[in-house]
Amino acid sequence: MQIQSLNLLNFRNYEKASITFDKHLNVIYGKNGSGKTNLVEAIYVLALTRSFRQVSDRTLIRSNTNLTKISGVLNNQYQNKYKVIITPDGKKVKIDEAKITKISDYISKINIVLFNPTDLKMVKDTPSIRRKYLNIAISQHNLLYLKYLNDYNKLIKMRNAYLKQMYTNGNSIGKYLDIITEKMVDVGLNIYKIREQYLEDVNKYISTIYERIAEKGYLKIVYVSDYLNKSKDDLKLMYKNSLKKDLAFGKTNLGVHHDDILFYLDDSEIKDYGSEGQQKNAVIAWKFSELTILKKIKGENPILILDDLLSELDTEKIQNILNLIESDVQTFITTTEIDKVKNLLKKEDYKKIQVINGVLKEE
Repeated sequence: MQIQSLNLLNFRNYEKASITFDKHLNVIYGKNGSGKTNLVEAIYVLALTRSFRQVSDRTLIRSNTNLTKISGVLNNQYQNKYKVIITPDGKKVKIDEAKITKISDYISKINIVLFNPTDLKMVKDTPSIRRKYLNIAISQHNLLYLKYLNDYNKLIKMRNAYLKQMYTNGNSIGKYLDIITEKMVDVGLNIYKIREQYLEDVNKYISTIYERIAEKGYLKIVYVSDYLNKSKDDLKLMYKNSLKKDLAFGKTNLGVHHDDILFYLDDSEIKDYGSEGQQKNAVIAWKFSELTILKKIKGENPILILDDLLSELDTEKIQNILNLIESDVQTFITTTEIDKVKNLLKKEDYKKIQVINGVLKEE
């Protein structure tokens, strides 16, 4: 899978831009604030219809304009013309100029694996952030998983609303609650099983990849879930035993909406005991594991984006990461240090794209 060309209209600091890409390696360079990350963000939005940054869609629209349009031509097993149009009222997506009604029918077509320094939140931040990263990784190849997530979230809202109603009315018996809970258990088990399998697959690759980067250390992912090793009957009993607490709090205190994934390096949780460099290497190892899994499932390579890779890593680790990139994976690297990248790559058969205040210069 490769993106052949990209066209932008009123995206971030780009008023209008058109660019073609090398099918193997593209190095995007320029000063901080010039628009390097904005360019790879546009590729990400074209694939997943939303930014990897924690921002609303409206912030993607260039100031003093009323829409942004991202379109691209891709070489993959599906149709090859994709378009995302975002306005203050919402967004539309098209494939070969045909409007796609459901976003979920669009986002699995273009597969992206992206690393950005803010991804360290995957290690450092809250379980909800880690679940978000996990959900994005799985949903790129499993549309049924997206449906399960949507169904589960609806059931949680229904259950929480009914818990509050029961508490207000002083009622501790609710047959309707039992019906919702049973449906939630069924959907939750489906989510749990998919997550468990995916993390088993990640653990097949992540330690070897981490060792290739850091040259030492055993990395593994530990899945934490209320559903761990529980049958449907076990879970129904769990919710029954938690009813008093759920009524008091007016919410469902147990479930896959509280799942977490923990990074362990040599049997110590990297969040508490790992250095900044070890944490960054762990996240990059996760990303390359994600890439490997996507390739096996989809039968073609996803697009790889390494945004600001050179920051806060020594030259040896950067070289090891670059050595992980397979020649048939279309890769985008952004940097402020083009000379350093040239020295590390030790070759000239790649495309250089200079960004100067939202203007692209191809080399």
